Amino acid sequence: MDDRPARDAAIPDVRLTPGPAAGSMGRLPLLLVVPPRAGDGPSVRGFVVGGLPVLRRIALAARRAGFDRVLVSPRPGDEALFAGAPALPLSAGNAPGPGRRRVVVLADCVVPQSAWLRHLVTMPVEPEQLYVDGALAAVVDAADSAGIVAEAARGAGVAEVLAGGQRRLKPVEGSLGRAGRFAIGYDGDGAAAERWLLEGLVKPGETFMSRHFERRLSLAVTRRLAPTAVTPNAMSMVMIAVGLLGAPCFLSASPAWQLAGALLFLTHSILDGCDGELARLKFLESPAGAALDFWGDNIVHSAVFGCMAAGWSLDARAIWPLGLGAVVVGSTLAAAATLHGDTAAAAPRASAVGSIVDALSNRSFIYLIAILAAFGRAWWFLVPAAIGTPAFVGLALMARRVRREEGATPARPAG
Repeated sequence: MDDRPARDAAIPDVRLTPGPAAGSMGRLPLLLVVPPRAGDGPSVRGFVVGGLPVLRRIALAARRAGFDRVLVSPRPGDEALFAGAPALPLSAGNAPGPGRRRVVVLADCVVPQSAWLRHLVTMPVEPEQLYVDGALAAVVDAADSAGIVAEAARGAGVAEVLAGGQRRLKPVEGSLGRAGRFAIGYDGDGAAAERWLLEGLVKPGETFMSRHFERRLSLAVTRRLAPTAVTPNAMSMVMIAVGLLGAPCFLSASPAWQLAGALLFLTHSILDGCDGELARLKFLESPAGAALDFWGDNIVHSAVFGCMAAGWSLDARAIWPLGLGAVVVGSTLAAAATLHGDTAAAAPRASAVGSIVDALSNRSFIYLIAILAAFGRAWWFLVPAAIGTPAFVGLALMARRVRREEGATPARPAG
C-alpha cells in the first residue's frame, strides 16, 4: 500500500459555518472511535506519535475540527490515555440526545489531521446514506444517531458497526480521502505516522532553502522535543536568546566574529520554526505564543541590524552608518506593527502586491549576510536593506488595503 506522506493542505480547510450540508444536521457532529474490527489484536491507540498517544491525538484533532462529542470504546488500560483528552467512554449514558446528527465512525488506528476531520463534517452527503471507507472510517447523517452509538457501545468494531448500519442505511462505498489521515497498520507503522505528521507541518509556498534545509533541521529538532516537556514558548525564548547572542558579533570587523554572528542568526531562524511546529504538532497554539514568536523574531532582527550599524560606524569612524541602521531598524519595527495580527499571510494572496510581499518576507537574506560576513563585510547588507525595508512597509500597507477591500479575514499562525 502506498505509504507516502500526504499533505494536510490537500483537504480543503473549510470553516464550520452552517451551510446546505452542515446546517441540515441540526446538531453538532459526533465522533465514535472504535477498533477496526471487534476482537482485533493489541490496540495501537496508546502508541505515542508526535509526542501524544494516538487516542489523545484523535480527540484533540476532533475538538479542533468542531466535533461536539468524542466517544471512545473503552479498553483496559485506557484510563491514562483519557487524561487531558476531550473524550468520553463510549456508552449509552454518554450518548447525545435525539435528533439528526452527522456521525463519523473512526478506527482507533487512524491518526487524523484536523482539516481532514473538518472535511468529513462538511462534505455533502445524502441523509440516511452510509459513506464507507473500508474498516477505517464512515460518515452518515442519521436521524437515529443514538442507535449507531448503541451499536458501537456493544463492543463492536468499525466493520461490525457498519454491518449493522447497512441493514438500516443505504451504503455508499468509496474513499473519504487519504490526504489527511494515516492508518497505523494499513499505511505503515507508528514511526511512519510520525514522519507523515512532521511532513504535514511544512507550509505551502516555502522557499527552496527553507523547505530543503531549514525545515529539515527544525523538524529533526521538533521530533526529538515532541516527547519531552519542552513547550513552544520555551523554544521561543531559546530562539530569541540565540539570536540576541549573535547580534554583538557584528560589532567587530573580524570575519571570524561576523561569521559566528551570521551562523547564530541562521540558527535562530532554524529554531524559530520549532516553536510553531511543536505548537501545531501538540495542539498548543495560543495567541500569547504567537505574539511571543512574532515579536521575539523582530526584536532579534532589530538587534542584529542595530549592531551592524554600530560596528560599521566604529570601523569607519563615521556617523552615517548609524543613519542607515536607524532606517532599517525603524522600518523593521514598522513592518512588524503593520503585519502583526494581519493573518492573511496564511492564505493565498489575492493580489500581485500581496505576492510581492510574500516573496520579500522570507528569510533568504540571512544567507547573503553569511556570505558577506565571511569577508568581514556583513555591514554592507544595510545598504540594500535601507532601500528594501521601507519599500516592503509600503507594499505591506498596500496589500492590507487590498485585502480589506476584498473582505479577507485575518488569520496568522505561529512558526
